[in-house]
Amino acid sequence: MKRVGQAFRENLVNRIKDGFGQNECIFLVSYSQVPGSQLNDFRKRLKAAGAQVYVSKNSLAQIALKDIQQRPMAEKITGQMAFVWGRADSAAMAKALVQFAKECPNIAIRGGLLDGTIIEKEQIIRLSELPSRAVLLAMLLAAIQSPLTRLAGTLNAKTGELLSILKQLSVKRGGN
Repeated sequence: MKRVGQAFRENLVNRIKDGFGQNECIFLVSYSQVPGSQLNDFRKRLKAAGAQVYVSKNSLAQIALKDIQQRPMAEKITGQMAFVWGRADSAAMAKALVQFAKECPNIAIRGGLLDGTIIEKEQIIRLSELPSRAVLLAMLLAAIQSPLTRLAGTLNAKTGELLSILKQLSVKRGGN
């Protein structure tokens, strides 16, 4: 029979493993000497962007990351660390995270995991500069529609020209 403390630690390790398994976008954030009110504001902003903040003991986080073969991420865990993860738009999450890190100098972005690929702080900053997923999809749709719209316009113009020529010919021959 397991002791209560051991079962509790195993539950925390499993929660981290589940967080990594269920979320495509995960960021690792270092925070030190951040007041509780700022930390709550941090959580609220990220929740609005579709992300969750999860704080764990470093030793348990390292055990979980090593179990799921994420040693490079486990090596980045030092000091007070938090995971920011979610299934929402990764650009929106990164934008909220980078914006708050600029406002609060005690929060530092350490790295992350995007679709199974480890990304560094610079890549997260570049990700935050991208437009949101909805805007990118709208741009793609506009690029796809543009040639078809021009083709339809050209065909309409040629049809209009043909009708104009036929009308002129009809008037010339004495019709109305």
